[in-house]
Amino acid sequence: MTEMLDDPLINRLLELARELTEGSEDYLERQDDPQLWYNRGYANGMTAALHALGYGAAADAAIAPDCYDAARDQSHLPWGKAYEHGREVGIRETYEITGHHPPESPSAA
Repeated sequence: MTEMLDDPLINRLLELARELTEGSEDYLERQDDPQLWYNRGYANGMTAALHALGYGAAADAAIAPDCYDAARDQSHLPWGKAYEHGREVGIRETYEITGHHPPESPSAA
């Protein structure tokens, strides 16, 4: 991770998002593994929530941007549903862990 913040909780969340992102590098080619899709969605959901909470620069320094549109196009398929679910849970749990209330629609963040 490139940028360390004074907040150990945010640093740990960024590290977890980075680990999940690295562990799911080839998720677009792996429709046979919904867990990879879920993990990538979760990491991207965490990143979206961290951006919304004001940690966008730190998130961008820790994790390479991911094209959400590539996965969204497959949301009607089982692996795409796993991604969407992971993204929603990642957003919700990041808000919960940081003590904030998530937005009305988790996928809108």
